[in-house]
Amino acid sequence: MEYIRTPFRGILNDVRGRAACYKQDWVGGILSGFGILAPTTYIFFASALPVIAFGEQLRRDTDGSLSTVETLVSTALCGIIHSILGGQPLLILGVAEPTVIMYTYLYNFAKEREDLGQKLFLAWAGWVCVWTALLLFLLAIFNACALINRFTRVAGELFGMLITVLFMQEAIKGMVSEFEIPKAEDPKLEKYQFQWLYTNGLLGIIFTFGLLYTALKSRRARAWWYGTGWFRSFIADYGVPLMVVVWTALSFSIPSKVPSGVPRKLFSPLPWESSSLHHWTVIKTPAANIYCRIKLQDMGNVPPEYIFAAFIPAVMIAGLYFFDHGIASQMAQQKEFNLKNPSAYHYDILLLGFMTLLCGLIGLPPSNGVLPQSPMHTKSLAVVKRQLIRRKMVASAKESIKQKASNSEIYGKMQDVFIEMDCSPITTVVRELEDTKGGTSVSAVPAIKLIPTSVLWGYFAYMAIDSLTGNQFWERMLLLFITPGRRYRVLEGVHASFVESVPFKYIATFTIFQFVYFLFCFGVTWIPIAGILFPLPFFVLISIRQHILPKLFCPNHLRELDAAEYEEISGNPRISLSISFKEREAHALGNEEGEVEMCDAEILDELTTSRGELKVRTVSFNEEKTTQVYPEGAVQPE
Repeated sequence: MEYIRTPFRGILNDVRGRAACYKQDWVGGILSGFGILAPTTYIFFASALPVIAFGEQLRRDTDGSLSTVETLVSTALCGIIHSILGGQPLLILGVAEPTVIMYTYLYNFAKEREDLGQKLFLAWAGWVCVWTALLLFLLAIFNACALINRFTRVAGELFGMLITVLFMQEAIKGMVSEFEIPKAEDPKLEKYQFQWLYTNGLLGIIFTFGLLYTALKSRRARAWWYGTGWFRSFIADYGVPLMVVVWTALSFSIPSKVPSGVPRKLFSPLPWESSSLHHWTVIKTPAANIYCRIKLQDMGNVPPEYIFAAFIPAVMIAGLYFFDHGIASQMAQQKEFNLKNPSAYHYDILLLGFMTLLCGLIGLPPSNGVLPQSPMHTKSLAVVKRQLIRRKMVASAKESIKQKASNSEIYGKMQDVFIEMDCSPITTVVRELEDTKGGTSVSAVPAIKLIPTSVLWGYFAYMAIDSLTGNQFWERMLLLFITPGRRYRVLEGVHASFVESVPFKYIATFTIFQFVYFLFCFGVTWIPIAGILFPLPFFVLISIRQHILPKLFCPNHLRELDAAEYEEISGNPRISLSISFKEREAHALGNEEGEVEMCDAEILDELTTSRGELKVRTVSFNEEKTTQVYPEGAVQPE
């Protein structure tokens, strides 16, 4: 209630906090030089490829009312605005899967109404955005962002798992669609004859699984045994977009006798072509000609009852954006990153309201903060002092080896050095040129049209699988399928701390509750009209977490299962690290610079999860607690 009684307090505090460091953000970005290229390229592809895929999904689901052009323009426009005016420049904006789901529901509702139909769909969606913007304004003004901290790990991982499953669902639906004739296409065309349609489907499977396999392999290139550290880091950072280029190039190796359109390519009208321009209307003003996706008079033609009815989906979209945008911003500036600049939750929600209003009025799907790109953006911008961290960490490892320390002790001392260096705020390049990213995306539409749709389905599947790493909900689900006699094997490898600190029956109970609740959330998305309510369960989860779960679980157990940080325990036995360090020592002796092959990216990958969290790794609590993971006497000899 205190926050409600003091409107604008949060916004004013955010503005004052960001004004003090606004200039330094830009100066740091400009002075970074070529160092900005690697994270910019990484984020460009990490943002552009999903937006392209979502545009293709929207084109199919809205019968061409929206396409890749609109999703790219929205991402570019909102990215430029947020990069200049945003309170948290580390946040990455884009058209996300929840927005695609919402707009699909809006389109299905509109096309079934004679008073709306496809003609007034964008106009009615504009009214939905108007209401959504108004609600976001109210949330920002009355300091609702104070609730952001109420969203604990259980809510964030449930939402992340939902996005993962939706990604995989679209990948599967996309692969199946490769065997089908698209809507509004002439079935008499040669490429839609059975033999060529079947060929297109088989090629689609090859390209989908080919992209998925090679992307997953390249993303884990830092763990390869072969190649230099620089080469492995290059493949790990740029391998995924490179695989998209490779598989796109392979699609042109098809024999010339195969009809054009096999394999099926991404359809996206060029922004300057007549097929795209007919969607745009020129509104004459005294100052200039303004291009707009919808006629403003069309919004006036929407029947009054539908204007007021637009408030219902607007409530859900506002809640979704409040949750998604807030969680993405929270994870981009989590305490493990040790950022020196303050947060700006309230101000960013206010700015998001203005961007939603703008996108609605010009007929674009709004963009908001996205996961997992936002926390990975922060991680990619972290500047590690190379020589210093090499010397200190390697010196620590050498000293531990001389003392015949165990693997856990070696790792622990290396981690202590890393954390010690991390005590000073991370130097980050925060005002990245998102306008370049967005503008490049729009101008790259001719190249985008060359990408086979099956490659995008493979990228959907890659995003789904890659996002599972570091998700404790997923790790606990896998633990349930391990037989009691084999659970001791979990303790031999690196494992989450709750495995030892929480009895297995409570781990199973908590995981089953989370899985049932996830099924409920996922089931809501399948309801034809009411599916637009799918963000609601995540807000209900706040009350469940605060009032119900503490009555079912011991506070210490609940704290471990819903921990704010990702804590790992080093397993035993493991292959000794001493061998590799001894070999490095032999090469490094007598070299002042410490020419040891240990790149910064490898260190960060080892010490952080895919969610961008620092792994707090400790030695096993005590050997007696191994009975927590399996019943006494359950181990069966083999």
